[in-house]
Amino acid sequence: MHMADALISPVVGGTMWVATAGVAAYSIKKIKNDMDDRKIPLMGVMGAFVFAAQMINFAIPATGSSGHLGGGLLLAIILGPYAGFLTMASILTIQALFFADGGLLALGCNIFNLGFFTCFIAYPLIYKPIVNKVFTPARMFIAALLAAVIGLQMGAFAVVLETLFSGVTELPFRTFVLLVQPIHLAIGVVEGLVTAAVAGFVWRARPEILEKASLDEALGTVSMKKVLSGLIVAALFTGGVLSWFASSQPDGLEWSMFKTAGVEELEATGVIHETLADVQERIAFLPDYGFKAAEGEEEPGALQGDGEEAGLAVNTGTSVSGVVGGLLTLVLAAITGMGISIIKRRGKAGAV
Repeated sequence: MHMADALISPVVGGTMWVATAGVAAYSIKKIKNDMDDRKIPLMGVMGAFVFAAQMINFAIPATGSSGHLGGGLLLAIILGPYAGFLTMASILTIQALFFADGGLLALGCNIFNLGFFTCFIAYPLIYKPIVNKVFTPARMFIAALLAAVIGLQMGAFAVVLETLFSGVTELPFRTFVLLVQPIHLAIGVVEGLVTAAVAGFVWRARPEILEKASLDEALGTVSMKKVLSGLIVAALFTGGVLSWFASSQPDGLEWSMFKTAGVEELEATGVIHETLADVQERIAFLPDYGFKAAEGEEEPGALQGDGEEAGLAVNTGTSVSGVVGGLLTLVLAAITGMGISIIKRRGKAGAV
């Protein structure tokens, strides 16, 4: 559900940048209450894991479409809503800058759509009341499923509204919304299942992590070695190997656009759009999660052989993208956490 710049006007894009910056500033202010140095590596590793997981597009049967994990709800469950939102912002920033996944003008929209509705609405208003401080597998499963579906539905509807307010006439509201919402309902069900599975792993390994996140408390002396090592292995394996199996079918947003306007991508026009597109092209060193190809050449890195007949293309560019992207996200999320921790310590020192 990563929006391209062509889907929004500069006014809408700028407005959503301001809104997202406001939510980020609020999150930084709030997270100072429960930030400790032990949460910093968890933010980094969770960011790397969600980055890798978002590379896995899974086919939606009988539709010709695909979807991928959003991850906002999962981040909120494990990190709390504030650290979860900031980690999602790190993920989407890395994707837009270095992998050309989502536009730079649309980055504010993408962070808001994938981070705000899950971390600040679905998590506190749906997930937490269902779990109600009783962390049983059944409650966590039901809560994750319902919260993931509702959070993604709100994010998908926001995409429709943003295109409407941008005056994108190729995507009329009624037709577009009647396609976007049902396909993201199916994607939301899968996201709920994955979220429940990963949250269940963390709960079984260290239940205190989820409990303290729900109470906005610092992790304190909670040991995270097992959780961190498990998530690191999962991130490397997902980004480096499982990414080969990603569906090549258009994702839910592209599919809805094609059904509505006959194209999976709209052409961006205007000075701002063209300037940002040029900046993104220069910065992104692994566009579309693969090596840049010289003009007139096929994309390098694909090893096609017996596996191709089974629908598998072993692509070194994809593997490198998964590992490098995960590491970049880990570093940015960790730097964000370290910055907040430093601000907190200086604030305490100034109050003495």
